[in-house]
Amino acid sequence: MTTISTMHFQSIENGLSLDDYDRIIGRIHDGALETEYLSEALEELRGLFQANYVTLILRIPGVEDVGLMLVAGDIEGSGKVIYSRYLHSDTPFSNMPADRVFTVDDVMSFQEWESCAYYRDYSKLNDVYHVMGADISTADSGVLRFRITRGQSQPAFTESDKALCSRLVPHLRRSVHVHNLLGRSASLGNLYAEAVNRLSVATLVLDETGSVLQLNDVARDLLGHTDGLKLVGSRLEASYPSDNRELHKLIRDAVESKDAPQLRETREALSIARPSGEVSLGVVVEPIPGAEWAEGRGQPAVMVYIRDAVGKSQVDNRVAKELFNFTPAETMLALQLANGLSLEEAAENLGIMRNTARAHLRAIFSKTGVRRQAELVRVMLNSVVSLGRGNVTPLGNRATVIAQPQLRSLQSR
Repeated sequence: MTTISTMHFQSIENGLSLDDYDRIIGRIHDGALETEYLSEALEELRGLFQANYVTLILRIPGVEDVGLMLVAGDIEGSGKVIYSRYLHSDTPFSNMPADRVFTVDDVMSFQEWESCAYYRDYSKLNDVYHVMGADISTADSGVLRFRITRGQSQPAFTESDKALCSRLVPHLRRSVHVHNLLGRSASLGNLYAEAVNRLSVATLVLDETGSVLQLNDVARDLLGHTDGLKLVGSRLEASYPSDNRELHKLIRDAVESKDAPQLRETREALSIARPSGEVSLGVVVEPIPGAEWAEGRGQPAVMVYIRDAVGKSQVDNRVAKELFNFTPAETMLALQLANGLSLEEAAENLGIMRNTARAHLRAIFSKTGVRRQAELVRVMLNSVVSLGRGNVTPLGNRATVIAQPQLRSLQSR
């Protein structure tokens, strides 16, 4: 109760109500979710302190006079994370005690400030005269430099301003820390999603009702052919009724196993017949562990993996060349053979003579240490040639024909 009363007194002293304080703190913590929200929080602070700029210097790269920063104010790039001029080698505020709010007059007199090179060469040009800030220490991102500035015609920052800023610094630290953790998690998730795409594994995320929440590009392509599996509205359906019953039983069982720990380690597989007569699709269904307090419709509940045994792989030509020391001609032939073509068919596709193809094949066998074409296919498919990001050959690429529903792609997240 004492803390609330003290806060109420200080808020009134700064002309800030508790409702306004709650709104600003909420904006700061929302900044953990998106850089745009963090920018909006800085803009809110700019209004709160009647500042011309509020800046969060996120990192100082190994480049002279450059900082990676987020700025709120009338400046090009405001609201976005940008590289901007920052004379970090000359600033008098570079070695301040961590997490302590300071102003110019805590460091030097204003006469000294006006005569220093940092003010003359940088601050004065941007009408930065009064400076209040803190070097915010973080466990995983080093020191973040937080600066609030006013022009020369504006009043200096007061002790009351410093006290309020001190209350905001811990919230900024937590917001940036969570922002970094979420960003790291999202980056790893995107890498895994892209790797799964390149391995030609179709993945779908379903909720507890069986509705598709997310699917990757491979799944879009596969479902677009409605050969064995298709989307009906937002539900995954098999072409044949018997397969469809089995598929939805597996999905229901996976949902139920989320609450039955003894069942969570089991994965359920199903072979889905295809009207085209092609080899059946292989499907694996498993539950997605979730937070115990997350309830309600629309929560990710089930992951579905699908492999098309006759589908074509995406192969990075550059990786294939580097991995096996193939020549460009050998690389193209090896990729054709890895996708199931005979030597004669590959030669025809590549527009080369059969004897030339045989010569290339002998060189390929020598470089990979195999003796038969079947072994070559196994070596190629089990290698990392699908995981590169260079000159990718989308072998067997098909056009996507699904227009509805508008579901999010895992790769675009």
